[in-house]
Amino acid sequence: MTDKPSIDFGSAAAPRAAASGPKLRPGKGLDVGTANLLSAVQDYQDNVIIKVQRNAFIDIEQNDFTRNMLTKMGVQYVILNNKMIVIGDPAFDLANIYNRETRRPMADGMLSPKEADALPIEKLLIDRLLGPPVVQNEVVYYSVPADPIDFEMNVVYHKGIFNDLLRKLGYQAKDILEGHCIVFSELDEDDFTGIGISCGGGMFNICVSYKTLPALSFATARGGDWIDRNVAKVLGIKASRATALKEKGVDLRNPRTREEQAIDLYYRELIRYTLSEIKTRFETSENMPQFPEPIDIVFAGGTSKIGGFIDVVRDEFSRMQFPIPIKEIRRADDPLTSCARGALVAAAADPENPEDY
Repeated sequence: MTDKPSIDFGSAAAPRAAASGPKLRPGKGLDVGTANLLSAVQDYQDNVIIKVQRNAFIDIEQNDFTRNMLTKMGVQYVILNNKMIVIGDPAFDLANIYNRETRRPMADGMLSPKEADALPIEKLLIDRLLGPPVVQNEVVYYSVPADPIDFEMNVVYHKGIFNDLLRKLGYQAKDILEGHCIVFSELDEDDFTGIGISCGGGMFNICVSYKTLPALSFATARGGDWIDRNVAKVLGIKASRATALKEKGVDLRNPRTREEQAIDLYYRELIRYTLSEIKTRFETSENMPQFPEPIDIVFAGGTSKIGGFIDVVRDEFSRMQFPIPIKEIRRADDPLTSCARGALVAAAADPENPEDY
């Protein structure tokens, strides 16, 4: 395996180049998700610019016909170890067309140990997403999961790999807990005090914060992929097909088909499980801050985008005796981009980030 694959691009995929358009402030946020990669930057008019790339790829037969077809379609691909690989969103579309599973550089919230091509593909995806630094030693904060409580996994290797990857791309890389990103993005009006929950594809990440400082952080090894795998199993379909069904527009308040009922069932189980684990941590953890006022619980992440999500959360929450007063349970206005925005907040506030160029 090499971390420098030979690269060909379709007609709509230009090689990496310096960003054009408005002048950007130094500092970037990067959401390293199992299902999606997102970057967040800010210009000097304080507009936040988000880029999204599905964190997936698929290998296809390498021949002149396929190469010409992809070039005409403007689809980005790479030649890696004598294989033609389509990356990002087109890979997901092709997987559904050919009834195949996409390959994932990441699994369960971390770099996949089962994918030999994971690192070079991830490097390419992130390079295309971030572009070059706008200034020397530009700071990028990248999200990392907390240690999961229900799965034997250590984030040290994952964290180190992405730190090295970003450093080789010219950035000063700093990690930030995924749940902490949600706090920075969504709880500014509450003095960054409350509970931020990132509902990802591989994990749910929870951060209990008091005045910006994480008092408790943990993850559960169940996320959107857990739903997809279980739905696929009971329906006898591919997991990528279950993902497509879920993203098509299901409303958990009104499942209309057998497929939607299966999605609803596993969503409710995942929400119930997550809330129960948060309750248990509050009851058993030492040195938990005493919150003087009721706090908010804010959900974000792609898995929370489904219709009726927050209604189901509130319904399940009402059935339990939570150990502290909760003011409001809500979802981020833009749940998919919340983590990247929170990482950007951290980067912009970092004293080591250059102020101008």
